[in-house]
Amino acid sequence: MSRISALLFDLDGTLLDSAPDLIGSLNWVRHHENLPPLRLSEMKRFASKGAVGLLTAGMPEADAATFEGWRQRFLEHYALNSYRLSSLFDGVPELLDYLGRAGIPWGIVTNKTESLTLPILKAADLVDAVSCVVCGDTLGESKPHPAPVSLACVIVNVAPAETLMVGDDKRDIQAGKAAGTQTAAVFYGYGSDELKGEIVRESYAVHHPADLVELIERNHAEHRRNQ
Repeated sequence: MSRISALLFDLDGTLLDSAPDLIGSLNWVRHHENLPPLRLSEMKRFASKGAVGLLTAGMPEADAATFEGWRQRFLEHYALNSYRLSSLFDGVPELLDYLGRAGIPWGIVTNKTESLTLPILKAADLVDAVSCVVCGDTLGESKPHPAPVSLACVIVNVAPAETLMVGDDKRDIQAGKAAGTQTAAVFYGYGSDELKGEIVRESYAVHHPADLVELIERNHAEHRRNQ
């Protein structure tokens, strides 16, 4: 087991319970099409899929021009309402405090655009603590491509082999593995129905943010014993 010297997190469904605001924006689009609102419970599993994934799951079939109009309406509404009902998952503030006290750098690798991500991080009071933020439009590629994860490793100045990529969506795990990081699959998030089989083989299972604290403490204790 390699030492864990840095952590990289997905945002939606991993650090941030953003489904209420994302689905609120979906229902805003539905309202303008005279469609009834959808329940949070039935749409939450699509919340890590971004605007396109949510609209594909939550709107009728449509031509490309109509769908693009819905996407723009969704993004305009979400930009103004991205941290109204959202919050950090229970246990995340304690996890991030632990990383800070332990001197372990952590970053965010999200497919959200920078214009949507940075206001959320500011509202959640994470800007001063996070070591790097790589967004969906930082590079020409986004997860599951490994490039964003590789860039984050460079920014935090920790080798991929000693970095843990943590996410609730299979694209997070795919990107981490392709970049050469260790991976942790989050089962309290939105995409857990896809986190099974080969994709999560050799990934740590995380059912609560506190599991990551226990993992790091075991990892570091093992490395101290082997010194």
